[in-house]
Amino acid sequence: MNNNIDVVVIGSGLTGLTLAYYLNKYGKKVLLLEKNPIVGGVIHTHHKDGFTFEGGPTTGALGSEEMVELFDELKGDCEFEGTSNIANERWILKNNKWKPIPDGLISGIKTPLFSWKDKFRIWGEPFRKKGTNPNETLAEMVKRRLGQTYLDYAIDPFISGVYAGDPNLLIPRYALPKLYRIEQDYGSFIRGAIKKRKEPKTELQKRVTREVFSVKGGLSNLINALEKNIPTESIQCGISDIKINPEGNGYEVSYINTSGEQCKVDASKVVTTVGGYALKEMLAFVDGIDLDAVFNVKYAKVVQAAVGYNKWDGLPINAFGGLVPGKEKKDFLGILFPGSLFQNRCPEGGALLSVFMGGIKRPDIIEKSDEELKSIVLREISSTLGEQKTPDLLHIFRYQHAIAQYDISTEERLEAINRVEANYPGLILGGNIRDGIGMTDRVKQGKYIADQLIN
Repeated sequence: MNNNIDVVVIGSGLTGLTLAYYLNKYGKKVLLLEKNPIVGGVIHTHHKDGFTFEGGPTTGALGSEEMVELFDELKGDCEFEGTSNIANERWILKNNKWKPIPDGLISGIKTPLFSWKDKFRIWGEPFRKKGTNPNETLAEMVKRRLGQTYLDYAIDPFISGVYAGDPNLLIPRYALPKLYRIEQDYGSFIRGAIKKRKEPKTELQKRVTREVFSVKGGLSNLINALEKNIPTESIQCGISDIKINPEGNGYEVSYINTSGEQCKVDASKVVTTVGGYALKEMLAFVDGIDLDAVFNVKYAKVVQAAVGYNKWDGLPINAFGGLVPGKEKKDFLGILFPGSLFQNRCPEGGALLSVFMGGIKRPDIIEKSDEELKSIVLREISSTLGEQKTPDLLHIFRYQHAIAQYDISTEERLEAINRVEANYPGLILGGNIRDGIGMTDRVKQGKYIADQLIN
């Protein structure tokens, strides 16, 4: 086999780009294959009529050393942007009114979000036994440790905002492994949080603040910075019909390029970073049982609406955003205020909102027409934020496979991935089918796989 390519990376979302960036940095010859006309996956910044808005994720969190280091390395090509100091409040909707999430003892006592029974009950949290069921759902864990109202008006909306998911289905050891480990290692959320805060940290670890971020000018500039640092000839976009086959000590990867030509390359290693739904035809040589476990991963379907106003006359929105508990029976999951969070996202005196709908609980939403979706958006903004005007910008994005759900099937999926990789050395299945769904998770995984491949 002519191993003229060291690694073929399939998929140029944040995982694939990060992986290709580091492999190139380490001196490996890499080929990055992407079906779309441009790199970046769902991350794409749009500019229209004085508004700068995102399609896909609106923010990330500075949640790993790898994320911190990547921003350090890309300095000059993209500029980290933290949130405005005036937009620190986070809201929860209750009885159609926005209530701030408590950020301290006094506000925790006064908040109307939780029952007095659960407010008193939380004082006993450090003394409750840790869970023994590794497949306990998040809802079961929260009710056991904190109480029903904390589930209804804290965790349920949080999971809607992060996973577009259902806490009755997600398994903490996969969906929120840090939280799971805190209970298992320290016996308590509260005791674990206090002890972890006191643990000594390196200078790099001190910079892992979980601060919410974007990039000056929008998240596409992060994508552009990564792309800039990968040789042009190492990236091919607009390709189709990718097939992978074991060949000798490596793999043959075939695909059709933008000119309609059949292409084949030989590579020592192949890494897929695409969704599970895209793997079945690509990996036809893999045992059907294992492939089904990966292929059948459940995804939340999400609709995102970018809504802009040249002049905002609604409630003051000097906040991060608001989340909507399922008990409120609304047609949206939550809303972010990018115009308040970041600079130059909307005209002076105006507002830019990002509204999210659908998710695991409401898969029907994505089937609605654009006009129906716009009607929902305007109705909810009017009802909860008091802005009656027609917006100057309203753009709908639909994502059939928005967020992988780490539910009870995750164990079977991860075991199948491990078997596939053991049976086919040099083939790695990455992407959001494992290791988390956030931007930080994707960067961390991309760097980890790159380190694996060079060591």
